[in-house]
Amino acid sequence: MIKSSNIGYPRIGENREWKKTLELFWSEQMSEEEFEKEMKQIRLSHLKKQQDKGIDLIPIGDFSYYDHVLDTAVMFNLIPERFKTTNGKLALVNYFEIARGSKGKVASEMTKWFNTNYHYIVPELTKVEPKLMENRLVHLFNEAKEELGIYGKPVIVGPITLLSCSKGFTNEQRASLLQSLIPLYIEVFTELRGAGAEWIQIDEPILVKDVKEEIVNELQLVYSAFAQNVQDVNLIIQTYFESTEYYKELINLPVAGIGLDFVHDAGANLKLLEKYGFPNEKYLFAGIIDGRNIWKSKLVDKFDFVKELSNKIGENRMFLQPSCSLLHVPVTVKNEQQLESQIRDVLAFADEKLDEIALLTHVFTEKQQIDDLENYDKVIHSFKESAYRNVEHIQEAIINLEHYSSSRISVEKRKQIHEEKWKLPLLPTTTIGSFPQTKEVRKQRLKWRKGELSDKDYEQYIQSEIKKWITIQEEIGLDVLVHGEFERTDMVEFFGEKLEGVAITKNGWVQSYGSRCVKPPVIFGDVYCKQNMTVKETVYAQSLTDKPVKGMLTGPVTIINWSFVRDDISRTDVMNQVALAIRSEVEALEKHGITMIQVDEAALREGLPLKQEKTEAYLNASVYAFKLATSSVKPDTQVHTHMCYSNFDDIIHAIDALDADVISIETSRSHGELITSFEEHHYNKGIGLGVYDIHSPRVPTIEEITQNIKRALEVLDYRAFWVNPDCGLKTRGEAETVAALKVMVEAAHQYRVKIQSLETV
Repeated sequence: MIKSSNIGYPRIGENREWKKTLELFWSEQMSEEEFEKEMKQIRLSHLKKQQDKGIDLIPIGDFSYYDHVLDTAVMFNLIPERFKTTNGKLALVNYFEIARGSKGKVASEMTKWFNTNYHYIVPELTKVEPKLMENRLVHLFNEAKEELGIYGKPVIVGPITLLSCSKGFTNEQRASLLQSLIPLYIEVFTELRGAGAEWIQIDEPILVKDVKEEIVNELQLVYSAFAQNVQDVNLIIQTYFESTEYYKELINLPVAGIGLDFVHDAGANLKLLEKYGFPNEKYLFAGIIDGRNIWKSKLVDKFDFVKELSNKIGENRMFLQPSCSLLHVPVTVKNEQQLESQIRDVLAFADEKLDEIALLTHVFTEKQQIDDLENYDKVIHSFKESAYRNVEHIQEAIINLEHYSSSRISVEKRKQIHEEKWKLPLLPTTTIGSFPQTKEVRKQRLKWRKGELSDKDYEQYIQSEIKKWITIQEEIGLDVLVHGEFERTDMVEFFGEKLEGVAITKNGWVQSYGSRCVKPPVIFGDVYCKQNMTVKETVYAQSLTDKPVKGMLTGPVTIINWSFVRDDISRTDVMNQVALAIRSEVEALEKHGITMIQVDEAALREGLPLKQEKTEAYLNASVYAFKLATSSVKPDTQVHTHMCYSNFDDIIHAIDALDADVISIETSRSHGELITSFEEHHYNKGIGLGVYDIHSPRVPTIEEITQNIKRALEVLDYRAFWVNPDCGLKTRGEAETVAALKVMVEAAHQYRVKIQSLETV
């Protein structure tokens, strides 16, 4: 009999209860005891919901106070030296220090979880002594069992993925680290078995990447040790986000279950299964519902697919589940009554995806009929024929893209024009775009949205904030200013509200990092722009100062990668539709006198495919879309862009190919490691490598920033180097923002003087 399973559930709650609880605790408005009590209530409510939906295997341990990778590292005492305590125990406040930093302690690096928009805390394994600090999974398993009668499926990041996502050790040290972790995992599993666990999910998504052969050898070593030492419990090795690279090795591992993604694998996992078969004694955990997008599944097609699988494997050896953790989608559609019914009716968030799993399972167990699946699918077929997805002038434009320019005159000629026009000093200082969104800013926006504040009054309020921060920027001494983006909720959501073919949900929040949640726009139809989106605020800001004010836009690649994208046409076609819409805004800004324009591609790298053979096509499409959006400007208009996070070695040629005049890239948390990318690649355009970390509330010292500038200028031409924070400042407080920028400007000034003195010698 086919059964149901879930890989992971969103932490944040229907109304972001989790986020609010975290932030109350961080601001010392809630005691640790109150915090633990509230988190337990949230955690149990999530389990109860899955229980009520009839899910057979409910994940335990996917709930976290910050990040599941951090949880695993802390459990095994993989704690950076600077955060270790004298008594050897890690209190809750110390746990959050690793993620957020504190006075005198720089936070651990944060980076993307594979090719998603979720960020994990990178474990630092320099001088660590692995040991089991506390088996949190046993506590959580017992809690679910005692409070709800749920014998759940504990979930843990596997040792091979954990090491592969960590830093601070050599290849030679990897083997010894792995050997030291194996008995710790065995201890965790043994204690779980003793508590009554029947299934344990071990997440090894690293197996869908192009990994080294040594990792395949590690697989056999690790899972043979598990099999020899952990009896009477079923271990599942779970992969997701792509097809596995090592199917033959995977199916021969001594585990009870194997989890495969049959949604994002482009059909490869099924072909591998057909070619090599599937062991009779093992269970297949089939990821057949999309865990990363928000569209209803065509359940008749899913039924046919599962039927095909079951004919090869047997219904008694199959669990149906999402393709990955539902962490990557919002909680429920039921709170989206403001959306047009035609759009709402084709959406499925986490809860609705579990309903799809349950419905499919019930059809196979004959609790429901195939007719129920056919009725479910009707709205999907109807929506495909709607006017939203058949806008004639947009479809014609995509067919005739060759009519739109996608290149500019040489960068050398542009550079000379810009130097004469702007006359900026050495090491020009600027920010990435946004300034603090205070409670008052959010309050005024909410009043305006509710109709309690008129359009005129709201516009006047936004202008007052712009004026205030233009003044602050001039007083600090920044060279290139920004208007602050006070009218914007989120860098993608803002444009989603302005573009046709895009919907904004009311409560479609998804965790990005820590308590930071984003509300990805829903691209449901053909995308185009009816009116200017940013001109008014930018032109007003420029009227207040003689210094240049950058126009601030979000690029087409980032809008695509940070949105839920329609799945009835190619992502490339959708991206080019968005590029044409951004192009029209770039032209409007230029027409109104804004000739320094930043088109952010913060998410370009995170969309990178996990398979090497798919990388070049993605990068080529991304570069083309960016150039389509930016190449119609005049030579004297300077185009900037911004990208987040490190590990750019593999796309440095694409960064160059964007042909932006100035690029800024985050590099502070990775302590300048990104700079090595430029040691072997000559970059002849303007560049700013973020000189301090905005994700931490601490104010950097001049010495820290100076060191970051010094390291960068060992590789980069000082005449091309810009000094800026690593990201936007929206989430920071006003006082810390001003203090940090003053330090940054002073560090740049001191280094500028140093360079000038050397030039005169």
